[in-house]
Amino acid sequence: MAAAGRPQYLSRKEPTVHMNHRADAHLEAWKAKQELAERMIPLIGQLYRDRDVVMSVHGRSLVGRSAIDIIRAHTFAQKIDAVELPLTDTSAIITALSKIQPGPVSVDLAGLASGYRAAGGDLETFLRQQLAPAIDAQPTSGTDVVLYGFGRIGRLLARIIIDHSGSGRGLNLRAIVVRRGSENDLQKRANLLRRDSVHGPFNGTIKVLEDENAILANGVRIQVIYSDDPSTVDYAQYGIENAILVDNTGRWRDAQGLGVHLTNAGISRVLLTAPGKGDLKNIVYGVNNGEITDADTIVSAASCTTNAITPVLKVVNDEFGVAHGHVETVHSYTNDQNLIDNFHKGDRRGRSAALNMVLTETGAAKAVAKALPEFEGKLTGNAIRVPTPDVSMAVLNLQLERETTRDELNALLEQVSLTGALRTQIDFVESPEIVSTDFVGSNRAGIVDGLATIVTGKSAVLYVWYDNEYGYSCQVVRIIEQLAGSHPAHLPALEA
Repeated sequence: MAAAGRPQYLSRKEPTVHMNHRADAHLEAWKAKQELAERMIPLIGQLYRDRDVVMSVHGRSLVGRSAIDIIRAHTFAQKIDAVELPLTDTSAIITALSKIQPGPVSVDLAGLASGYRAAGGDLETFLRQQLAPAIDAQPTSGTDVVLYGFGRIGRLLARIIIDHSGSGRGLNLRAIVVRRGSENDLQKRANLLRRDSVHGPFNGTIKVLEDENAILANGVRIQVIYSDDPSTVDYAQYGIENAILVDNTGRWRDAQGLGVHLTNAGISRVLLTAPGKGDLKNIVYGVNNGEITDADTIVSAASCTTNAITPVLKVVNDEFGVAHGHVETVHSYTNDQNLIDNFHKGDRRGRSAALNMVLTETGAAKAVAKALPEFEGKLTGNAIRVPTPDVSMAVLNLQLERETTRDELNALLEQVSLTGALRTQIDFVESPEIVSTDFVGSNRAGIVDGLATIVTGKSAVLYVWYDNEYGYSCQVVRIIEQLAGSHPAHLPALEA
C-alpha cells in the first residue's frame, strides 16, 4: 500500500549492478539509465515522425532529445513525488504506445504513469482507454505557413516549426517574405537561420538553393520571396494554398493594414506577432484562445510580456482575487534601440542600449485586460530596458482580495506548472543560484521564481522570468496550430 500522498510507481526497481564500492554502484546505475533511455529514443522518434505523437515529462519534450536529456527530464518528477520518476515506468508506456500506434496526441508520460499507478490493471488496456479518441485519429493533410518578416521572432518561428515537422502533415513552412537587403541576401538569410548568438546553432542542416531562391532546412523547402508591398505577392504561383501568414514586421497593427495580406490568393488567415490595435483580438494562448472563431481571419498574439504575466495573473486572480497591482518589466534591449547614443524618435531609446538601463513605457499592463477583461483598470506598468540580449523579468506587485501566505501562493503556482490547465504556459523554479541566461530557450510563457516571492497579508510580489524571444515564439506557434486545427489533444487532458 502506498504511503498517503505518494503514489506507487509501476516499478520501484531501477536496473542496477551491486558493487563492492558505492561509487561504482552509482556509476553502474547511471549507465543502466543511459541504456534504457537510449532504447526509448527510436520509439519516441518513430511515433513522432509517423503518427505525430509528441512525448514529454512535465512539459519537457523528449522528441529529438539525447539520452542525457531524457534522464534529466525525469528528475522534474521529484517536485511532485519527492523521488525521481523511474525510466522503467516511462519505458513501459512508450513500448506500449509503439504497439498501439495512436493518432496525433501530446502525451505527458509523468501524468500517464501517475494515472496508471492509481488505476492498476493491464497497462496496454489502460492506455487504449485513455487514448480512445486518438487511436483511430489520422494526421491532417497539413497547413501551409508563410512568415512575413524574418527577424528575431521570424527565425525562431522557423526553427520551431521545422523542428516540429513530424509527419509533415501538421504545419508546413512554405515561404518567408522579406525585402532584399543585398546581392547575397539569400546566403545571409540562411546564415542567420543557421547561427544565432543567443539561441545557438540550428539543430540540423541548412542548404541554399540559389537557382530556386529557396532554403532547404532539414528537408523542409522554404521559398524566399522578395517584396516591399504585401499586396503584390502572388503566393499561388508557389503552390501555396489556404496559408496562415504570420506578420512579424510590426508595420501594421490593425485589421485594415493587416487585411491587405488577405487580398492575395493563397492566404486565408493572418496572425500578428505584436499587440493588435482597434477591435483586433489579442490572444494569449491558454487564457483566451477559446475566443478564436472560424470567422476570425486576423488575430494578434499580443506581446511577449503580456503572454508572460497573463497566465500567472489568471491563476492568482481565480484563487485569491486581485484588487489592483503594478507590473514592472525588466526587459532585455531590443532591435529598435540604438547601440550607441544617436537620434531616436522615441523618448530615451536613443541612448546606448548596451551601456544604460533605459526607462520606458509598456502597454502590457493594460493589454492584460484584452485577454482577461476582469483586469480592466486594475493594473499599471512601466518597463526598464537593460543591457542583456534576451530573457526578461516581470515584477508583479499585487494587492489581493484575501490574505494568503508565501507557501500557499507558491504551492498553487508550482502545482499549476506541473498538472494544471496552464502547465504549458507557466513554469516554476526554486533555486538560489538561477539567473537570466538559465532561461534562454524556455518554452513556457513565464517562469515563477518561487524563492523571490514575497507575501504580507493581502500584499504579494511575484517575480516572473520569461524568454521574450523563444518562450513567446512557442506561444505564437500554439496559436498557429489552433488556427490550422492541428493542435494535438493532450493526455492527460488539460483540466482547470
